[in-house]
Amino acid sequence: MISRSRRDVLASLSLAAAAVPLLGFSPVATANKSPKTILPPRLKPGDTVGLICPAGAAFSKETVQITKESMEALGLKVKLGKHVFDRMGSLAGTDQARAADVNAMFADKSVQGILAIHGGWGCARLLPLLDYKTIQKNPKPLIGYSDITALLNAIYAKTGLVTFHGPVGSATWNKFSVDSFKQVLFDAAAATFENPKEIGDNLTITKDRITTITPGTARGTLVGGNLTVLTAIIGSDYLPTWKDSILFLEDTNEKVYRVDRMLTQLKLAGVLDQVKGVVFGKCTDCGPGGGYGSLTLEEVLEQHLQPLKVPVYSGAMIGHISHKFTTPVGVEAEIDATAGTIRLLNSAVV
Repeated sequence: MISRSRRDVLASLSLAAAAVPLLGFSPVATANKSPKTILPPRLKPGDTVGLICPAGAAFSKETVQITKESMEALGLKVKLGKHVFDRMGSLAGTDQARAADVNAMFADKSVQGILAIHGGWGCARLLPLLDYKTIQKNPKPLIGYSDITALLNAIYAKTGLVTFHGPVGSATWNKFSVDSFKQVLFDAAAATFENPKEIGDNLTITKDRITTITPGTARGTLVGGNLTVLTAIIGSDYLPTWKDSILFLEDTNEKVYRVDRMLTQLKLAGVLDQVKGVVFGKCTDCGPGGGYGSLTLEEVLEQHLQPLKVPVYSGAMIGHISHKFTTPVGVEAEIDATAGTIRLLNSAVV
């Protein structure tokens, strides 16, 4: 969940990014042309996964223990980051300590994958402190969502390493999420992501429906993640190129006017004009709120995304939800906005 303090920080960063054109720079112009794509090795039983807290603190030792047991149930071994239990306010220690854990896990030859235990806020503070050369020389899967979006996109942009918007350690490791996780990271499948179609005792599907905003199919490179986090680092060189991309987005606990504001920022920064398609996942607890009227989330998405005249759909199992896809950042994919599917054109691991 995005706390008020985190939102205030993100808002200040967004204002700073918005000021970049006044200095004579274009936010889009600072976006990287991504290096050659690097696929990390697949995970296999017996591999070791490093657990890190690059953002929010691990307030509960029980949560860390549950994460450890969940990884072990997948047949994996676990190595805790040196600073997992550090704390500085809401953060899991200083920026230097949290960045050190990221760098150490990539450098550690005994570690085959890296999983964030929590999101929260703080990953963007680490971006100048990461050792991108070491990361590039030691490719391995990095998995997480929400605030981990900053790490996922920065590492892909700087190194070409494919990263994974998927469960954090403290997430619910249910069958749906585990099946997607294993399909992508263990089985090396060119997976197709499709929402469940359980009717139950209803006459039609009432849960986890997809909504086609603009029909059609499109191919491009999957990039994206949490909308708030992405907009907070627009104008930096820690984001990949948007050209010919399939942009996927999610968020939580944001009023509709804030979603409107952030999509407006993506439009003004030139991001939306470059994409081949958009998948808007779940915006959990993003109601209109009180006050004198409000646009609905559906209206905001239609107003911003229909004029792009590219395939767009919403409702994908991406976001702050218990059942989620493990979605690669940096892999070529095809979306079908009518069927509501994302199909990887190749494996995301080797």
